[in-house]
Amino acid sequence: MTQTRKCIYIWAANVSQSTNNLASYIWSLADLLRGDFKQSQYGRIILPFTLLRRLECVLEAHKEDVLAEAARIENLGLPEEAKEKLLLRASTLSFFNTSKMDLSSLGASGIKDNLESYIQSFSRDAREIFEHFKFGEFIAQLSDANLLYKAVQQVKGADLRPEVISNHDMGLVFEELIRRFAEGSNETAGEHFTPRDIVDLTTSLVFMEDDDGLTKDGIIRTIYDPTAGTGGFLSAGMEYVLQLNPDAVMRAYGQELNPESYAICKADMLIKGQDVTNIKLGNTLSQDQLVSDQFDYMLSNPPFGVDWKKIEKDIKDENTIKGFDGRFGPGLPRVSDGSLLFLMHLISKLRDTDKGGGRIGIILNGSPLFTGGAGSGESEIRRHILESDLLEAIVALPTDMFYNTGISTYVWVLTNKKDPSRKGKVQLINGTDLYSKMRKSLGSKRKWMDEGDIATITRCFGAFEPVEAKTLDKPVDAKSNRGRQADTPKAETPKTFAAKIFATHEFGYRRLTIERPLRESYQFSDDRIANLRFAPRPLTALSEWIYDSYGKDWDEDGSDYGVLTAQEVEIRTHIKAEFPELKEKQIKDVLDPKTWRDQLAILQTARVLQTEIGTDQHDDMNGFDKVLKATGVALDATAKKQITAAVSWKNPKAEKVIKKVHKNTAANPLYGLFAVDGQVMEYKPDGDLRDNENVPLEPSQPVNALNETYFLAEVAPHVPDAWIDAGKVDAIDGGIGIVGYEIPFNRHFYTYTPPRDLAEIDAELDAVSAEIMALLQEVHV
Repeated sequence: MTQTRKCIYIWAANVSQSTNNLASYIWSLADLLRGDFKQSQYGRIILPFTLLRRLECVLEAHKEDVLAEAARIENLGLPEEAKEKLLLRASTLSFFNTSKMDLSSLGASGIKDNLESYIQSFSRDAREIFEHFKFGEFIAQLSDANLLYKAVQQVKGADLRPEVISNHDMGLVFEELIRRFAEGSNETAGEHFTPRDIVDLTTSLVFMEDDDGLTKDGIIRTIYDPTAGTGGFLSAGMEYVLQLNPDAVMRAYGQELNPESYAICKADMLIKGQDVTNIKLGNTLSQDQLVSDQFDYMLSNPPFGVDWKKIEKDIKDENTIKGFDGRFGPGLPRVSDGSLLFLMHLISKLRDTDKGGGRIGIILNGSPLFTGGAGSGESEIRRHILESDLLEAIVALPTDMFYNTGISTYVWVLTNKKDPSRKGKVQLINGTDLYSKMRKSLGSKRKWMDEGDIATITRCFGAFEPVEAKTLDKPVDAKSNRGRQADTPKAETPKTFAAKIFATHEFGYRRLTIERPLRESYQFSDDRIANLRFAPRPLTALSEWIYDSYGKDWDEDGSDYGVLTAQEVEIRTHIKAEFPELKEKQIKDVLDPKTWRDQLAILQTARVLQTEIGTDQHDDMNGFDKVLKATGVALDATAKKQITAAVSWKNPKAEKVIKKVHKNTAANPLYGLFAVDGQVMEYKPDGDLRDNENVPLEPSQPVNALNETYFLAEVAPHVPDAWIDAGKVDAIDGGIGIVGYEIPFNRHFYTYTPPRDLAEIDAELDAVSAEIMALLQEVHV
């Protein structure tokens, strides 16, 4: 790896002793808060106080200029927006403060009012940060606890002047404070804070392919995170570039839903000298506030498995109205998981290739890899990504890496400017065993990736070569020693690392619908036609209960047949307990005498047919209509449908049911046209026997030839009467079968472990049995 390909690995490596000491000093304010505030509240006080002190120190050099300008324009009658522009020009910064006070001059008397006035004197963007922290509420609580003056005195002791600590180092200090805040409230930390080891890995994967370009003079790059959280990804991306090229200009953009996380992120960016107007508050999916922007680099850790039902209308409207001109043209995932919506949002933000293109790093759970069959929204999204050749690599991470979940997670790397060697290919890297156990868990986070683990993945990614499974020099995870231990413990599976490279089409398949003929018999037996007395589903079971309970004595020729007026209350009580799914209209239908009389009429018609046709079983349904017609009994559509359903059933030994006899059409049994006795027959398909076959995509072969070869080899030998449904065609390419895409990551890296020898297992069982018998004998002695 060249010098320019060195990656930022671990947070601890970036924090110098001096910045770490400064962070520790600032966090020591927690000692003052302990007892009066919860641990999870420390950060909500310490972070805004740190921001306040840093802003004060940065403004110090131009404070007099700002005060003079404020006095000059005070009585000019200018609108607030114009005043703010003039004051920003006077401060030469992206913020200002028009108060004559500072933390040193607030005084002990009236400190609460003075501090609130001081904060209100900041420019709008800075003031908004304190509002989202709800800092005013904490100021009041500190004042009530008689701690406000002491807190201010301690905070003002931190020397945060730019000449003492640079924007970069101050950013590192602030990130360390954010990290401590997240650890202190780790029950919710995962909602806004991505562990630093994951941030470093993802950042390295996204930026390393552009290292050579990033070292050039005068470069300007943009970085974006649509789920910015506390700004960890934005900070890491800027650090990476500035480490390679201190003169590079990095512009950060982001949007965050949670107001508190937004405030932290905005404060971090303000401390780093960024234009904080590029950091937005709101829902990225339904209210994209950077709608026309495109970016060079994008990093994101969207929430796992969170539904988007609240914004369903907005998303569906954009998909329907804008199509591919919007963000969600390829399709929509199921409402229960919005991860792929964020991925499509990022893809829409890729800078155009003629302007240099863009790169994406996003952390997702396992669902986007394989959820959804051919034709589903998820599959169509994967199809768009792979057929557009946007996916560069997927890295499987160890479990237990995040604060609020222990599930399997993956880093997806995408770009619209692939290196020629990567075009048409996708790299899968299995890093699930690259971890070390943490001494103390932080929520669900029990593992972390050290510098060597991250280097292993980034080198593999950069080399772009397959790696056969190799054993890692990693200690075996400690097992619990509680309970009885086996005499022959299960052999430990070695920890391995591997990588594979696939052509994009290898993740695709074409789902063929395989049909088989319907075979039915019919018989006008007493038992079969008796069911015609009862209303069709969903009222059949209820009708049977009503008849058994109240209708046994009904006279089929009497006027009271089906009258249930006297029993309605009891029946409704039973319905409420046993059939709560029924609607009021359905309940009224089953209580209506007309419903019962209509069913009785159908039953009596079936009895007449029984007299004419007999009670024998017939195994050829093709002559059924002719037999009915020969009886001379008039049947309306409803009666015929119900009688047919009652007296017929599927029988694998019966004759195939003919749907149509084709004329002037050539037989083609592969597609359901069979030559029988000089005629071409098309049979009715049996829905219960319908199946699907996934045929791997192979662009070098015609669709039909590939489908037919597969069918003849894998289907026809087992079910000779089956055929391919030619009516199921893909909406995009028009070929028979629906195209689908999935990335079965675990299947590609599965290693078969043969079971133990039976003789060994028998010997072990004999030994255990002997031990049990010996113990039983001791009990009986």
